[in-house]
Amino acid sequence: MASLPCNARIQLTDTLEQMQQGALMRKVKSKGWKKQRYFKLQDDCMTIWYQSKRTGKTESAFSISDVETVREGHQSEVLQSLAEEFPAERCFTIVFYGRRGNLDLIAGSAEEAQCWVRGLRQLIEVATSMDQRERIDQWIRDWFQKADKNKDGRMNFKEVQRLLKMMNVDMNEDHALRLFQAADKSESGTLEGEEFVLFYKALTEREEVLSLFQAFSEDGKKLTLLELVDFLRQEQLEDEGTEELAMELIDKYEPSETARARHALSADGFLMYLCSPEGSIFNPRHQGLWQDMTQPLCHYFISSSHNTYLIEDQIRGQSSIEGYIRALKRGCRCLEVDCWDGPNGEPMVYHGHTFTSKIPFREVVSTLGKYAFQASPYPVILSLENHCSMEQQEVLAQQLRDILGEQLLTATIDGRVPTQLPSPEELKHKILLKGKKIGRLEDVLDGPGDEAPDVSDDDNGAEAEEERRRMKKDKESLAQALSDCVVYCKSVSFRGFQEARSHSRPSEISSLAEAKARKLIRDAGNDFVRHNAWQLTRIYPSGMRTDSSNYSPQEMWNAGCQIVALNFQTAGTEMDLCDGLFSQNGRCGYVLKPPFMRDEGTLFNPAEPSTREGPGPVTLTIQVISGQQLPKVANSKDGAIIDPLVRVEIHGVPADQAHQETKYIENNGFNPRWDETLQFQLHVPELALVRFVVEDYDKTSRNDFVGQFTLAFANIKPGYRHIHLLSKDGTSIPPSSLFVHIRITEPPGPEQD
Repeated sequence: MASLPCNARIQLTDTLEQMQQGALMRKVKSKGWKKQRYFKLQDDCMTIWYQSKRTGKTESAFSISDVETVREGHQSEVLQSLAEEFPAERCFTIVFYGRRGNLDLIAGSAEEAQCWVRGLRQLIEVATSMDQRERIDQWIRDWFQKADKNKDGRMNFKEVQRLLKMMNVDMNEDHALRLFQAADKSESGTLEGEEFVLFYKALTEREEVLSLFQAFSEDGKKLTLLELVDFLRQEQLEDEGTEELAMELIDKYEPSETARARHALSADGFLMYLCSPEGSIFNPRHQGLWQDMTQPLCHYFISSSHNTYLIEDQIRGQSSIEGYIRALKRGCRCLEVDCWDGPNGEPMVYHGHTFTSKIPFREVVSTLGKYAFQASPYPVILSLENHCSMEQQEVLAQQLRDILGEQLLTATIDGRVPTQLPSPEELKHKILLKGKKIGRLEDVLDGPGDEAPDVSDDDNGAEAEEERRRMKKDKESLAQALSDCVVYCKSVSFRGFQEARSHSRPSEISSLAEAKARKLIRDAGNDFVRHNAWQLTRIYPSGMRTDSSNYSPQEMWNAGCQIVALNFQTAGTEMDLCDGLFSQNGRCGYVLKPPFMRDEGTLFNPAEPSTREGPGPVTLTIQVISGQQLPKVANSKDGAIIDPLVRVEIHGVPADQAHQETKYIENNGFNPRWDETLQFQLHVPELALVRFVVEDYDKTSRNDFVGQFTLAFANIKPGYRHIHLLSKDGTSIPPSSLFVHIRITEPPGPEQD
């Protein structure tokens, strides 16, 4: 389309021109389903359409910004199953963000496949490096493409009205016409390229931001360096290096060169700053690695997945290595693998006694070896559910050692019996096997200075006998080679806090079903917190959750449980909380627990917040000001416009659990204004997560989900902030956002003399 050309950052290469001419490729869904589709890169260089060869009907389109990566060759199960029919150099897989299924394609020739792989990678790089302004420009282009029905690169008033409805705006016709005519500089009765951008700018005037700007600007046209410093100090509570920060923001976000040269910020630049990462509610300092990584493993919450091999439900769902790839790419550090005897002596991974499909264990281990440390350098725990015969257990051990090599940890890091668990830092780039082990770790380690840690005095007679009996039972059912692969994560049955403490082995770990964990939290909350200060605990969903639904992880984190395993394939509040907690600290999958949960003598009990040492409750005040370009509800009727409301939820210890919501705004998902203040008291702010949810109000049935954003209270920046919303899948939906003002009031400290 001539009038809205491709993104200025994109160099139109021969490769992209070839993609714009289109190509006939096979779209593959299974061994039996492979159909020819015509794929074509649109003129904006950011959208790909494909249509059926038979009907010529456009089947679907996707935006480059939805694509995470491109994999070459037979890198999906579907393409592997066709390896003999189609050579690897003609095959590639387009991987999307979130839970959207991959697109497996077979090109007509190796050259054509290369052209598309190369071109897509170039465009993905551009899409991921776009700043907020470019994202908004791209968003405008995407809408123009959708609304320009006759594809003539112009838009008449009727098309614009349709576009407004698509964009979630219910606007008075006269007002819309006034904006349309003001933007139609050429007076042609249609809007082209730049005119459409003008129209969009008029549509998106942000009065609430302008009045804030004018409150700090003496002449109402610009913020001088000192005025910006005042704003940053007074409202954003930036207290260190504020002048340097102000200079940086002007350099980065001021579009006018003249203003930049004068160290001033225009209203446009001010808005750009507020929409940028520096203006986000999420403290940018906490985006990277900001926590101490040298404490014992049990001092961290660890991002953990249950039934990782499933990408659907656990009765008939599909097992796929894709489940492992997705989890690892999201920074998950504890994966589950269920192993059963397979044909030809090859162990298989699937959910036993169900109809889920099967994958060879070897493939899971290869995938693990390849993707384990792409998102995080810190250790991965492989939780092994072993249902194999002795023969196939030998194969499991062999495959683990052969494929993972040095990555697999097979001995303690210093050759000694551990008195505490090593740290994530000491275990970087290591894969730890969690499973049953024959005997005790100290029995395996001998040599100077390796005395076993003191066991309590009464560890004799009956207890020693019990230990021998267990060892004999393990020897009968467990292959020695597999047992030898287990070092710091020996699975043991939980027999009460007292017994665990009297044996005091940090390298042992118990797994508890959610109901058992809940009962322990209820009956012995403080004992549980203390136990988790020196030993790992894994929690998993109830077997009744056949739909792969999730329990609330918050209850388990409140008791200091580290490995709280969730079904990553199931979207919803529980996964939002998990993503929210682990979105900090460089998304490395480890988050340090608060100090009062790392102390073995702590008095903390989640049911009684007063047991936490420290000042009294913190007050969190949130003014919900406005919303920007909220998405439509999935599957809504074309003309339907949302009635948005905002709910703020606090997830934390029982005393802090709360939610409040604004009123709903009728028929405006484009720029709703709420201007409402919500207030919360947090007794244990260190454990609190805050979830912002936008819903479409419905008086007759349940409200529909529109978008959400969740973060730990510890990562909140006060002041005027934008909250960039995420979809149900946890993927970003630019430029949808909320604009809020945050105030955090600490209780007064002890009086000074």
